[in-house]
Amino acid sequence: MGSAPADRGSRRTGRGGVTDAAIERVEVVRRPVRRVLLGSIRELALVPALVVLFVVGIFTSPAFFTTANLSNTAQFSAALGMVVVAESLILLTGSFDLSLQSIYGLAPMIGAWLIVSKDGQGLGTHWNPAFGILVVIGIGGAVGLFNGFMIVKLRFNAFIFTLAMLILLAGLQNGLVSGRTIYQMPASFIYLGSAYWLGVPVSAWVTGTIFLVAGVFLRYHRVGRAIYAIGGNAEAARAAGIKVDRIRIGVFVVAGALAALAGLMTSGQVVAVTANQGNNLIFTVFAAAVIGGIALEGGRGRMFGALTGVVLLGLVQNILVLSQIQTFWIDAANGAIILIALGLARVIGTSRG
Repeated sequence: MGSAPADRGSRRTGRGGVTDAAIERVEVVRRPVRRVLLGSIRELALVPALVVLFVVGIFTSPAFFTTANLSNTAQFSAALGMVVVAESLILLTGSFDLSLQSIYGLAPMIGAWLIVSKDGQGLGTHWNPAFGILVVIGIGGAVGLFNGFMIVKLRFNAFIFTLAMLILLAGLQNGLVSGRTIYQMPASFIYLGSAYWLGVPVSAWVTGTIFLVAGVFLRYHRVGRAIYAIGGNAEAARAAGIKVDRIRIGVFVVAGALAALAGLMTSGQVVAVTANQGNNLIFTVFAAAVIGGIALEGGRGRMFGALTGVVLLGLVQNILVLSQIQTFWIDAANGAIILIALGLARVIGTSRG
């Protein structure tokens, strides 16, 4: 009789009906010790690779190891990193979203269109920039909610559905302004992508914070651990009492909002929103996630690994640009890096094939 309260305490239920005991039962089945250790080795293996790239960069160009260049690299990587966090969260649940690329372009396009004057290709309503920022994030969350509902509840194929959404949203992005670029945006609207704190881009500070929060949340919060359990075995997670559908849809919403925020960063960096903002971004996003050890089939990977993937791609692109390598060779290099990462995943056993 005396042990009953303690037993009930060990099975405490969080909001959404997720219990610590339920998650732990699923995780015991899902995560063999060998696979966990190998995944950690893979993430740490990128650290010496980053050191090597840094040394190569120093010898490649005298401009590499300068404050201006490193700041620009951090600024470029910040927006990419934000979308990588978004896609990684979805991948961990065992799904994916190709339309994040178009959310990245469409959301800031609509937000800017609503607040910019007609001279800057806007609607001319002159609404408050704060409202425009809320619209940007709101559109991202709304598209994520729609995608999540259609994929999770109505069971549409994630690849086909999000590919269709990518194309649809890209068409809206171009059609809204007839392919023109929106400019003359208020300083407060582009602050996230243009301002600096202590000599470091604000966008880099924000993305770093997002990586840290996401990593801590996934590791220590019951819902974060439930995300891993869902990606490892959704049916087992559901049988254990985890609200699988609710969590999966929630992840799509958060991912959409993060992608929109990343688009706002890029708009601030270039001080404009172009009709093709985000083109081909999703390939680089998947490259960074895969390189960082996020499993495409779900349930495995850490935000630290995803971060190292982002940094690695940022350094590679920066070194190639400083070496005056043509753009198509940079794309080829990204593809080669993905293949190498997949091969590494096969060798160390972090991929099921």
